[in-house]
Amino acid sequence: MHDLFDFLFRQYKDYTFAQVLLESIGVITGIISVWYSKNNNILLYPAAIVSSVVYIWLLYDWQLYGDLIITIYYFYMGIYGWILWGKRYGNSNETLKITKNSYKDYLKSLFIFIISIIFVSVIYIVYNKFDRWWAYADIVMTGLLFVGTWQLAKRKLENWLFLIAGDIIAIPLFYLKGYTLTSILNLFLTVIAIYGYLAWKKTLPARE
Repeated sequence: MHDLFDFLFRQYKDYTFAQVLLESIGVITGIISVWYSKNNNILLYPAAIVSSVVYIWLLYDWQLYGDLIITIYYFYMGIYGWILWGKRYGNSNETLKITKNSYKDYLKSLFIFIISIIFVSVIYIVYNKFDRWWAYADIVMTGLLFVGTWQLAKRKLENWLFLIAGDIIAIPLFYLKGYTLTSILNLFLTVIAIYGYLAWKKTLPARE
C-alpha cells in the first residue's frame, strides 16, 4: 500500500501546501460540476467556473502556459454555457432542451476540433512541448474536450461521448504531467460521464 501511495503521489514532495490545497479544490469543484451536468442542473457552471479559476492560477504558477491558455477556454465556455442554459426561448418561456446533434452540429464540432488541434499545436511549438512523446495524445484529448464542452453548452446528448473519450485519454496524461489528483479526477469524470449520457438519453423519447 505504501509503495502504491508513493508511486501515485511522490511527485508532490516538492509542491507547496497551497498548491496541493488548490488542486484539491479544483478537483472537488470539477467533480461537483460533472455531477450537476449528469443531473442536467445549471449549477454545473458555477462549479466549473470555480474549478477553471483555480486551475488557471495553478497553471500560471507552474508556468504551464499551454495548459493555461486551454483552461481559459474552459472558463469562457463556463460563462457561455451558463448564459445559454439560463436563457428563456420563444413564447413558451422554456430553457434550452436536451437534443441530439444535427448534421450542422457535427460540422461545427469538426470545425472546432480542427481549429483546436491547430491552436494547441501552435502553443506546443511556441513553448517547445513536442519534446514529450505524449504531446500528440494531449492535443487529440484537448480537441475532444473542446468539442464536448461546446456541445455541453448547447445541451447536446453527444457531448458526453466526446467528454468520455477525452477524459479517458486525460487519466494517464495528467499523471505524466505531475497532476495525480487531477488524473484521479478524470477517472471519476469518466464514470460520471457514462451515467450522464445514459441519464440524458432517457429524457429524449418523451420529447421526440
